[in-house]
Amino acid sequence: MIDIVWFKRDLRVRDHRPLVEAAASGRPLLCLYVYEPGVLRSDGFDPSHLVFINECLQQLAARLNNLGNRLVTTVGEMSEVLPALHAQVGIHTIWSHEETGNRVTYDRDLGVAAWARTEGVQFREIPNHGVFRPLKTRDGWAARWRKRMNQPITATPTVLPASPAIRSAGILGPPALGLPASTKHTVQKGGESLAQETLHDFLRRRGVNYRKDMSSPVEGWTGCSRVSPYLAWGAISVRDVFQQTRGRVLELKDDPERDSRWLSSLSSFEKRLRWHCHFIQKLEDEPAIEFENMNRSFDGMREDEFRDDWFAAWCAGRTGYPMVDACMRALLATGWINFRMRAMLVSFASNHLWLHWRPTSVFLAQHFLDFEPGIHFSQFQMQSGTTGINTVRIYSPTKQAKDQDPEGLFIREWVPELRKVPTGWIAEPWTMPPLVQQEAGCVIGRDYPAPIVEHGPAYREARTRVWGWKAKPEVREESQRVYERHGSRRRPVARR
Repeated sequence: MIDIVWFKRDLRVRDHRPLVEAAASGRPLLCLYVYEPGVLRSDGFDPSHLVFINECLQQLAARLNNLGNRLVTTVGEMSEVLPALHAQVGIHTIWSHEETGNRVTYDRDLGVAAWARTEGVQFREIPNHGVFRPLKTRDGWAARWRKRMNQPITATPTVLPASPAIRSAGILGPPALGLPASTKHTVQKGGESLAQETLHDFLRRRGVNYRKDMSSPVEGWTGCSRVSPYLAWGAISVRDVFQQTRGRVLELKDDPERDSRWLSSLSSFEKRLRWHCHFIQKLEDEPAIEFENMNRSFDGMREDEFRDDWFAAWCAGRTGYPMVDACMRALLATGWINFRMRAMLVSFASNHLWLHWRPTSVFLAQHFLDFEPGIHFSQFQMQSGTTGINTVRIYSPTKQAKDQDPEGLFIREWVPELRKVPTGWIAEPWTMPPLVQQEAGCVIGRDYPAPIVEHGPAYREARTRVWGWKAKPEVREESQRVYERHGSRRRPVARR
């Protein structure tokens, strides 16, 4: 009989406890990755994700070879793959990390657990992030998270048991799996070594001004950590990132000649590592928030007013608001944009355009290379005002343009129609006099769209509607339930 290490969103050998536990068993070891059609065609999956996964798999395969094993891939649903393997070689134990994914992977994992019980196969799921399963209360969560983050990094085995003689399908690209080619360019490359190199470069060089740069679509490309896709697909663990960050902080504290910006920047980064797991915990505790309002009393607020034409304009980066359009086009091309601009994109769709968060969340999930379901759906609901426990922020796209891109560098890069527009009008090109439009080669309504909504009235209408719903007694009561289940415990829980 054999053991299986089932690789999913944990495409690494460093700090990989399932791999270590399986190696210790001494049984023949199958290191398995499955291209699952249901996952590949699920909401939120994009060919760019597959390209990144394959880059991670290529390096994973090389590292497993160096340890005396190999990576075996196959195509199929787990409900088909596991019975076939069990009949062929006999499975003793399946080792994997816990995954807090979307409904498709959640149901898949439940199915694997049920099959294993029926067949008498051990199925061992080991915690991956600082997410707890099951979690009875949010009280004390931060302390538990820090304790887990401070546990020693799991050492990589020096040698692995031999792999059974099972044929591998190899690394399969989008065409081989019936998917279209990725439409993105200038995308981050996958792989465990690149994850480590990206983190090292951030902690030693790029991160010095992180606290300020992370809000800017101009500076964020280099000033942000850029480790998010590696975390999302498991090329590096959160614990590894946390401990390397802690080590760098201690080193800086001992350096009297350090740049004064470093410690505040790394403190901000460390907080976001905790928030990373805090948001994933929400989906772990309540999987329904992928589809349903976190606060059910908001049901009906947006559902009946979806404008397909506005949705199409938002998706294409053709809203007439330069900062919104530049951010969307940058995302469509590269798979990444900094967090502040993500929040603005979602806020604009949910509030100015009054679009329900579910279709917009699926669209952005496809285009975020670092799509992490728990963070994604929790953040969408926060920005859409459907949690009942978070402050509703409605961003002004014009103010964001003036604050974050005052010279129009980012806008001109991604919205070429506006490249010759004078800086004084770049954030609001519809205010250009007709003669200036002609001189800039950008006639509004011909070369670049007029705003599809007017900011002032749209802002006031959205604010009135959201706050009107928040004031309802049933919403306030449901908000207490949401807070008890999902809220941060930085302050004591208010008791009624």
